[in-house]
Order: sequence, then C-alpha cells, then structure tokens
Amino acid sequence: MYNPTDPRSSLAPGLASGHPAATTFSAAEYARFYADPPQVTDLLSRQWFARGQNFVLVYMEAEAGATFSRVEQPDEYVVLLPDTVTAVTLDCEGQQHALPGYTIAFVPPGSSRIVVEKPGRVVLMFTTRSTDLCAMCSNATAYAESHPNIPAFEAWPTPIDGLKLRQYSLDVPEVPGRFGRIWRCTTFMVNFLPTQFGPRDVTKLSPHQHDTFEQGSLALKGSFMHHVRWPWTPNLHAWRADDHEQCGSPSFAVIPPPAIHTSRGLDAGANDLVDVFSPPRMDFSLAPGWVLNEADYPMPAIQA
Repeated sequence: MYNPTDPRSSLAPGLASGHPAATTFSAAEYARFYADPPQVTDLLSRQWFARGQNFVLVYMEAEAGATFSRVEQPDEYVVLLPDTVTAVTLDCEGQQHALPGYTIAFVPPGSSRIVVEKPGRVVLMFTTRSTDLCAMCSNATAYAESHPNIPAFEAWPTPIDGLKLRQYSLDVPEVPGRFGRIWRCTTFMVNFLPTQFGPRDVTKLSPHQHDTFEQGSLALKGSFMHHVRWPWTPNLHAWRADDHEQCGSPSFAVIPPPAIHTSRGLDAGANDLVDVFSPPRMDFSLAPGWVLNEADYPMPAIQA
C-alpha cells in the first residue's frame, strides 16, 4: 500500500508470524503533552508519561540541574536528545559520560542517573518491565488488561561485547532508498524521520498495517493528522470507527495492530516525527543499510 517513491515499498514480504488472525481490536492512544498537565513537576523539570503495550515514553522539558534516576533498571533504555542545544551527563554504574545534543543513547540495565547540563528536551523510552513508570502514565488505565494481537515481549540478543552505554549522533545524511535514520538495541528500535517541510502531499500517503506490533509516533515539531482504520470482521460488535486524530506537538500516538494507519504532517513549517517500536522490527532490520548501528546489535535467529 506504499507509494512507489516510499523506500518501504521495497521491503521484503512479511515473515510468517504464526499469530492467529485478529478478531478483536484495541483503540489507538493519543497523549497531547502540549495540552495535558505533566505527571511530574518540580523546580527544574516537567515530565509527561505515556505508554503502549510494551513501552513507556517519558517526555521532559528540563532546566540545567534537572535529574532523572533509575535504580536496578531491569533492561536497556533509550535517551534521545532531539535538539542540538541540549546536553546531559549520564552516570552509568559509576562512570560518567557526556551526551551532547542531537544524540541517541542506549543505557544498560542497573543504576544510572541523568543530569541535565544545558536545558532542553529529553526523551526517555523504557519497556513496561519498568512497572513503576507504567503506573505514572496518563493512559495507564487503558492497559489495565493486555491489548490483543501483540505477542509477549521478548528482548533481542545481547551484543557479543555485552551491554554498555552506546551513543550515536543523529546528524546522519539522508541516503536514497533508506527509510529515515534507524537505530536499535535489545529492547527498542527508533526511527528519527527526516523533517517534513510543509503539509504532506495527500496523493503520496502511506497507509499500511502491522500484524503483531504497536507503533509509537512522537511528534516533536509541527502537527499531524493520524488516520487509523481497523479491519472489519464477521462480528459487527468488533468493528471500530475510523480515527482521524489531529495532534500538535509535543504529542505521542500509539497505533495498535493490525490497524491500517498513516500520519500526515499539516503545518506550513517543519513537521518532525519519531517512530518507536519495542522490540525492534525484523523487516527494517533485514533491509540492507537501514539500521545504522546494526554491527553493534545482533538479530535473533529467523524462524523457518
């Protein structure tokens, strides 16, 4: 269903999942950080929390001196600094690391502490194994019961040289045929998409679906219309009305499987979107050259 100019049109056909056809569906989730009160407010930061089935996203607007700490963190998490002006120091198991702006980093399990050195936006991503963070999410009640059509979370293999802090610059030039700027770790795949300037061409949208995993879409700049359509089944009671949900920035949309979806940038200026998946996507990982740090993180064995 991709436009021929979309790099995703070249992806190999989906791998057989063995997952039964969906008969029930969950709603999409929309968290508007620009309109909703933060879940945490202190003298130096405001923090919003929202979740999907497998992931929690924390969006922080922080002054210098703001901190965020984890003790006995069970698995890898993501630090995303989307602006060049922001800088943090990350104390990870007793070692300090400077993270400049416009950086993505993967933090190993254990104890860690982020200290903001230069003010700005800090985005953190955790799996829902961090149950304390799940309870803080604005949409926590939406996941009082597990959503259908999503297999149990399984982390991807550990790198040969073990789990350690790994950081990468977001300053990566576009390459024809590659979709966005993609990094992965054992728990997440993050696609920092190129800025869309001006409204998206409505004749070149990309409606598509994922059979067994959610997509989180973080709007950092501009505004987006999220178009979501659920399949029809023989059971009329399972049908859901289409969503055509407009969200400004910052905001976070969670698209459930197997809903058909596409997002359309609306603003006349810059529209910035970051896509989040947990665990990583196999189809993107199999596309040659798409995952920028593929040498650091092995893929799981592909089931025949």
